[in-house]
Amino acid sequence: MARQSGLIKLNGTLGGITFYKSQDGYLAREKGGIEADRIANDPNFQRTRENGAEFGAAGKAGRLLRTAFRTILQNSADNRMVGRLTAEMVKVIQGDTTNVRGQRNVIDGEAELLVGFDFNLKGKLQNTIYAPYTTNIDRTAGTLEVVVPPFVPGNMIAAPSGATHFKIETAGAEIDFENETYVIDAKESAVLAIGNTATAAITLSNAVTANSTHPLFLVMGMEFYQEVNGQMYPLKNGAFNALTIVNVSGM
Repeated sequence: MARQSGLIKLNGTLGGITFYKSQDGYLAREKGGIEADRIANDPNFQRTRENGAEFGAAGKAGRLLRTAFRTILQNSADNRMVGRLTAEMVKVIQGDTTNVRGQRNVIDGEAELLVGFDFNLKGKLQNTIYAPYTTNIDRTAGTLEVVVPPFVPGNMIAAPSGATHFKIETAGAEIDFENETYVIDAKESAVLAIGNTATAAITLSNAVTANSTHPLFLVMGMEFYQEVNGQMYPLKNGAFNALTIVNVSGM
């Protein structure tokens, strides 16, 4: 892969070289590859087909997870999040010890491996809030909860420059990867000032189906605001908002 330079940027194929634009800029690479029919039928490419099937399943599962959390996610994701999530979903699928290669899936995999996944690398939750908090998933009751004891925001929050206020938000989702459906519930705290006054205890409880047999996911995030003349404005279009998967209950 080579990077294009000069004033004129090319798109398309010319003289066996493919020119294209990516998020890394204008690039060029030599046209080539193996015929699709050979990959689909040649026994020598059995491993390739198996890897391709599982990668496709990972992409599909990641898309469903993103769709479930879309409302809370749209203001808290970086531009490489989709690829990073797919890579983590591949690891989840590889944790499936029940099915053979090429048929491994998220349902029988290790969904708990997604705990700690940051949707926004510019605003990691662990580098944003230092106040202790606890999480709990009660599958029987269908509740996914985050509890944050009282804390002083000025001491325990690493706020981006210009931020005067913040809120904590959570969402719990029950995801049926087989039928591509989900149940989600989101909660948020009041908008709080970043200062030296301690907050009250914050409990955010999200409800899904009681006794669910599907994987459950709990995310926690923070959004920042700037107060101007009594009005709250989202800070820098959410570029530094944090959102992280903080707990998972697989099958």
